This record gives sequence, C-alpha cells and structure tokens, in this order.
Amino acid sequence: MSRRVLIVDDEREIAELIEIYLRNEGYETEIAFDGEQALEAYGKAAFDLVILDIMMPKMDGLEVCRRLRRDHAVPILMVSAKAEDMDKIMGLMTGADDYMIKPFNPLELIARVRSLIRRSYQYNPVTTVQSQERGGLVLGALTIDKASYTAAVEGRALSLTSTEFGILYLLASNPGRVYSAEEIFQQVWKEKYFESNNTVMVHISKLRDKLEQELGDKLIVTVWGVGYKIEG
Repeated sequence: MSRRVLIVDDEREIAELIEIYLRNEGYETEIAFDGEQALEAYGKAAFDLVILDIMMPKMDGLEVCRRLRRDHAVPILMVSAKAEDMDKIMGLMTGADDYMIKPFNPLELIARVRSLIRRSYQYNPVTTVQSQERGGLVLGALTIDKASYTAAVEGRALSLTSTEFGILYLLASNPGRVYSAEEIFQQVWKEKYFESNNTVMVHISKLRDKLEQELGDKLIVTVWGVGYKIEG
C-alpha cells in the first residue's frame, strides 16, 4: 500500500521538487501552497505524513501544526529556512515530530520521511516479558497498548504523537531504568544522535504535560546529568 504525503510549502518550486523525489520513491502526494489549503486538503483526504513549511501566507506552519494536533496524530515533518535552536524547539513544541533546515539534501529528506512513517505505523521497540504476557503495559491508572499504538488513563485515551508514544513505551517497558537522551533518540528515532540535539528534551516536556493533565503526575523523572526514567 502506497503511503500518502501532504506537502505544504508556498514556494512552488520547492514543493514540486519534493513531490518529484517522493513520487520516485513510490509515495502518493498532494501539494498545498498555504496553511488554509493544507487544512482543507487534510479535511478531504487521509494522509500518512505531512511535510510542513513554517513561513507561509494566510496561516503559518506552526498554526497549521497546532490545529492538526487537536484531532490527529499524523506524523509532521517541519521544514524551515531558520536554523536557530529556538525555531526548532517552537516547531516541536507545537506538535511536530521532526524538523529540517532548508536547503536540505533530498536523500536526507527521503530518509526522514521513511523513518517517521516507520516509527508511526510500524513501531516495534525491544519486547519485554511483561509486554509479551499482557499484550501491553499497565502502570497504575495508565495502560499502554503496543498493538493498537494507544495509551489511556482509566479508559480515557491520551492524544499522543507517534514519537511521544514511542518514548512512553520505551520508558514504561523498563521502569526504574534510566535512559540517556542519546539512547532514547537512537531507539525511538532509529538515527544517529548529535550532542546539541534538543529534540528528546522537547518531546519529553510535551509528554510530561499530557501525562500530568490526566494523571496529576508527570510520571517521567529527570535524573540530572544522566537521563530520564519512569519510577519502578
């Protein structure tokens, strides 16, 4: 089954170039040239991934990302000409799963797209005895179901992105074990980790907020200078 990708960029040449690369790899594509078109397109058809530029007329990519995240867990890859860390963090804090700086290497773009889709629809971390026996994980009021890729608190579904679910499942699979940012990135993103990468920190922050809202507890503990864990 071909995966469908929505490309959102007001620069026509870039959008059409991305489309060529993706179609050559077997993806089905659709292009929107501003934020309003993007939301309209998403409302009419299902997509497996959204490539979203930040700076656009009518409605910028950050606002589009916020609106999509209200009801959808579709993986979002943000692209921008801005390279500053705060721009990256802002993009991820609105719900994006990954971020690329223009101009980018087409081969890297394809690799990121494949990685996001693989994580989102075929997530398969190291299986624990606990998950094999139960088909899922239970931590107090929190249940995590790998098969359906969902998490819930007393039956109330948590609205998690695929990346947030991946991090939660990884930490919950081994309560008490401390994972460094590098380990989390390598196991969830399946990519090489760079020391200046703030991506894990941003996703942990978003995940904590969602858990605290439902549980009244952030659940994930920071071990300063080491990493993150869920208490056993």
